[in-house]
Amino acid sequence: MRAAALGALARLDLLDDDTVRAYLTDPDAGVRRRAVTLAATRPGVDLIPALSDADASVVEVAAWACGERDTAPTAVVDRLVTLAGSAADPLVREASVAALGALGSDRGLTAILAATEDKPAVRRRAVLALAPFLDPEYGRAAEVTAALQRALADRDWQVRQAAEDLIPHDE
Repeated sequence: MRAAALGALARLDLLDDDTVRAYLTDPDAGVRRRAVTLAATRPGVDLIPALSDADASVVEVAAWACGERDTAPTAVVDRLVTLAGSAADPLVREASVAALGALGSDRGLTAILAATEDKPAVRRRAVLALAPFLDPEYGRAAEVTAALQRALADRDWQVRQAAEDLIPHDE
């Protein structure tokens, strides 16, 4: 009921940042997930606590929400880097890698490159997350291209396809 109420407040344009913040600490994980989803478009709501939630599904949605924002504070990027490399739940690692790619932060590139060696779903997401780093003027573009070249030989066809779609081709 509380999650539905949050959605109703948002649809009526009556939801404020303080209300979202309050529901980020709700005892029910479903309510916290809904609050995090709504926080994605509210840069005034800090997502760091949600990135450390006890429930992995809340952390996954929080990582996604971070990637929906235009920018992220260093602390958020650092937490996403940690999650991308060490979260027990592969969905959390996948969402964290995707967020790092969406943010395009140099601080996240090493974690994205490492994720190209993870489980297939995480590898696919990591390959796609490399796209913002392909610009030849980017200092580590050669490293990114090398990772994509390795992905062309991945045992998962979707990883190979993602790499094929992204790899720069000479015309």
